[in-house]
Formats: sequence, structure tokens, C-alpha cells
Amino acid sequence: MSDQDTMQPTPSAGEERHEFGAEVGRLLDLVVHALYSEREIFLRELVANAADASDRRRFEALTDPSRALPEGAKIRIVPDKEARLLTVSDDGTGMSREELAQNLGTIARSGTRAFGQDITRSLAEAKPEERPSLIGQFGVGFYAAFMVAERVEVVSRRVGTEEAWRWSSEGQGTYTLAPATREMPGTDIVLHVKSDADEFLEPYRLEAIVRKWADHITWPISITRDGNDVAANEGTALWRKSRSEVTEEQYTEFYQHLGHMFDKPWATLHWRAEGTLEFNALLFVPGMKPFEPVESTRESRVRLHVRRMFITDEANLLPSWLRFVQGVVDTEDLPLNVSREMLQATPVLARIRKAVTNRVISELRSKAKDAEGYVPFWQNFGAVVKEGLWDDFEHRTEVAGLSRFRSSGAEGWVSLPDYVGRMKPEQEAIYFLAGDSHEALASSPQLEGYRARGIEVLLLSDQVDAFWPERLDKFEDKPLRSVTQGLADLSKIPPGDAPQAEAADVAALLPALKEALGADIAEARATDRLVGSAVVLAASQSGPDLQMQRLMRRSGQRMPSAAPILEINPHHALIRALAAKLGRGEGIEEAARTLLDLARVQDGEQPAEPAAFARRVAEAMVASFSLPPQDI
Repeated sequence: MSDQDTMQPTPSAGEERHEFGAEVGRLLDLVVHALYSEREIFLRELVANAADASDRRRFEALTDPSRALPEGAKIRIVPDKEARLLTVSDDGTGMSREELAQNLGTIARSGTRAFGQDITRSLAEAKPEERPSLIGQFGVGFYAAFMVAERVEVVSRRVGTEEAWRWSSEGQGTYTLAPATREMPGTDIVLHVKSDADEFLEPYRLEAIVRKWADHITWPISITRDGNDVAANEGTALWRKSRSEVTEEQYTEFYQHLGHMFDKPWATLHWRAEGTLEFNALLFVPGMKPFEPVESTRESRVRLHVRRMFITDEANLLPSWLRFVQGVVDTEDLPLNVSREMLQATPVLARIRKAVTNRVISELRSKAKDAEGYVPFWQNFGAVVKEGLWDDFEHRTEVAGLSRFRSSGAEGWVSLPDYVGRMKPEQEAIYFLAGDSHEALASSPQLEGYRARGIEVLLLSDQVDAFWPERLDKFEDKPLRSVTQGLADLSKIPPGDAPQAEAADVAALLPALKEALGADIAEARATDRLVGSAVVLAASQSGPDLQMQRLMRRSGQRMPSAAPILEINPHHALIRALAAKLGRGEGIEEAARTLLDLARVQDGEQPAEPAAFARRVAEAMVASFSLPPQDI
């Protein structure tokens, strides 16, 4: 326990003192002093939490009338300048003792150390004006209260219970829990305002903050001024207005409120569907990539409303590969008392999903026509979009058309239609090479034969790239084929006019290499897809390519033995020298091992035995320098 903890006052009767999870004190310090560039953000976060609690209670009341909200339910902001207190109250679901401890006593349940490292790294990378956008991504909005408060108290009573509890903390590493009283279910958050935060006790300042950040919250928000509750927000359902009635500034403000973001949306989709299916939709494609230390879900979080009433953000209104899209879909074709379980079975929701997904795809297709303007979106979300190539059978073709790739034959990003349009007449397939980084792929010896023939190869460096080509299989009737697998049609395309050295007779060398390497290779064969390199690895045409095999090994997955094929370049001086060595009756076992390890290193792998590989290389260098082995 720290000295600071030992100086804490003794808990009063019935009060329990708890410590935050390890390192939370340091994390709170980061939140208060580094994560935010505007202190006023704390009020937006507290109001948003109050609105969420009110939404949850209203939804619970649909199936349990005893949980109904009181008449005139709203969010109340009460400043008290004399007592230096600022209170934010709601009539929502409230929290039990266990929920207070779980929700307010724990940060980053996946591990505070990693969480702290993620925040620190993100702060170092973010521009000052971008820092507030981190709040929603880390889920630390409540703790922003400590920017303006020296102590925070939360009094909460869970709906359906008679008990109320008080959570209290100075943000220094401990918090207390004690029994309390509250006449009605809901939550009061009481901030003991710091001496340098007087502005947040002024009703007019608070009204300006609410207008700026929470004007679109559909719950009424009031601020107490001169003893009266004054309405502070319009509570307008922006998505129910026509597009001509909404300004770009209003769209941006609503987007920032909805997603806890501070950038501008890259695309805004606002429309009303009419006919047999009616709904209003307001969706946004973010302009920046959210920072997510751990991706806890692959599900879409677009909010479903029924007649303006929030129902759930777990309706999966978009497929997982569009989960970055934020917004609201509001319909009158569903009953208000629909449950989450019923949602999954109702055909109305299935039709809404289809219509919304098709509209988003259409928007992305339209935006993709501007090649330069499409690049920021693809750099932010391309890896997510490509997941649709793997797991969305219905939209796989559309996703393929939206996808962009790096290429060995062009600068920037290319599409599959671009690639197909540049294919050589004799070329039968769309070739790709998957690996860990674009830079490593661009210099891979796997590309030598293709470059010599002017054949373009797609360079795929996202993890999902190891999986989706097998599912897509073809594009515009052209099969996708990894260059690390056997390729029957490469020999049909003649190489360029660059002169090549005479080829070695490898008829005896190939079986000798196989004998020396045994089960470590499936076979040894000559290849015409190498130019400057002596050797390269290949995978069987019937199994996974080399990158897929590497990913499976790294993840610890068991897989059938898939020894690689060792391909050698008969024109290379090393292979000609090795064939001559074998022709003189000399052994090639050590050289064969070195060749295999060289091929592994070229593909970004470790030699099977690094120490033995280093020894063999050293001996080879000594021999080339004409030094006696004992001088190594």
C-alpha cells in the first residue's frame, strides 16, 4: 500500500474502502492531465451516460411495466456555487452495489498495464486536437469528471430494489462504497468542483456545453438557474428531418456526439425508405480510424430505434465487415415491446438489414470512383472491409469490387478490375503474394520471374489476406493464385530479353538435394521463376500457401505436415557450382542445408537451426577468403 493510501481517513460505519485495480491511479492521472484537450468534455460524457441509463430503463419497461420511468423523466444538471457542487441526475436503471464496483472501480478489464501502454502510445501518436476522440475508444468517459472535480460521489439505486449505494473517490487509487438513500431509482453524480474550475458552476457556461455536445440527445436536459429548471437541449431526432433541413455542422455535431469522435465524417448517408418498408436512417463513415486496444466485438453497433425510442445497438443492422459505420435506423414497422430475441427472428428486421447494407455498399461504390478521395477510407478501414471477402457470401463480389491492393506493377492502390484490365493475353490467373509487410513483399525473390515477364502481382500484407483468396477463388472468371504455389502457365509467357547464364545440368542434383534434406522438403525441382536468386520455397498447389502456413504455425494451430517444395535456379552461379561439386563426387549435405535455410530467410522465416546455419555460412566465407578453417 502506498503512503498516500495509508493517509486516507478511516472508513465510517458501514463504509467499505476498496482499491482500484493495479495502476488505475496512474491511468486516472493520464486521463485527467493528458487524454483530453478540452475540460468541458466531462459534461458530455456524464450526460451521455445518463441518457444511456434512461434508454435502458425505458427498454426494460416494455416487458416489465413495474420498471416504467416516472412522468417527466429527464436529465438534470444542478450547479451549486456556494457549496461548489455540480450534480448530474437521471431517472435511469441505476446501479447496484456490485454494478458500482464493477463499472466505476475497474478500468480496462483486459489489463490495466496494457491499457496504460495503449493510452500512452496513442497520446504520443495523436495530434493535440485529436486527443479527445480517444475517450469513447477507451471507455474512460466517466473518469473525465476528475478533470474538474477533486472528489466524485455517485449515489445510485437500481430499479426494482429499495437499496441505494454511494460510491466515492478522489481519484487517487481508492474508492469507498457505503449504504445511502435515494427516494427513486436512478443515479446522482456529484462533483466537488476544483478551485480552478469555477466556470463549470455557471449555468450559462453549462448550457453552452450542452448545446454544443448534447443537443441531439432525445432525453430532455435541464439546467437549474436561479432556482428554476431551464431546458438546455432541443432533443431533435435529426434523422427524422429531411436532408435539406440539416446543415453540415449539425451532421458533424451529431456524428461527434454519437461516436464520441472529434473528426468529421468521411461520408454521411441520410435517407428515408418508403413503400412496403418504411424507416429513417442517418449513418456515418468515420473520417479517422478508431484506436481500439482490444477489439471486443465484430458486430455492428448501429442503433435501432422504433418510433424514435432507442431499442438496441445489438441488432446487427450491418454485416461485421461494415462495423465501423455508425448511426441510427428508426422504423415504425416494429412493435415497441419487441425483445432482442424477437428481433433476430422478425422478417421486418431482415429486410431493413438488407436495405441498409445495400445502401452503404452503393455509397462506397460511388465514393470509390474518386480514386484519390477513396484512399483515406481504404487506409483506415480496408483491412476490415476485406473480411467480407472471407465471410460474406452474399456480398463477396461487391466487396471485391470495393477492395484496393498494393501491386508490384503500379504505384499506389489498384483495384481488381484495374488488374484484370492490365493482364497479358497469355496470362490465365490473378497472381498474389501474401506476407507480413508490403516492403518485404516488394523485394521478395518470389516476384523475380513475374517481373522478368512483366506480370503484375498483388502484394497482400493484412492478416485477413491469407484467408480470403481461397473463398473468393475467382474474379471476372480469372482464378486467384498465390505465386508461392505451383503455377502451370508461367512458362507460357516468355521472359524479357535480359541475357541469362548457361543453365546447369541439374538432373542428378535434384534427387541429391531431396535425399540430403529428407522430410524437410516435399521435393526439389528446377524453376524458371527466379532471375537473381538461387533458391526459393514453394507450396503444394493443393494445400495452403506459405503465408497461411506461417500464420497457422504462429497461432499454435495444429495442421497436417506440409513440407515446402525447394525450387532452384539452374542459371545461378551457386547452383552451377553445386552441380559441379556433385559431379566431382563430393558430398553436398551441408550445402543443401544452407540452401534450404537461405530460402527460409528470404521468406522472412528463421533457419531451422540458426547456430548451425551461422556456422555453415562462416565456413563458406572462410573458404571464399582462402583462410584455413582453424582460423575461424
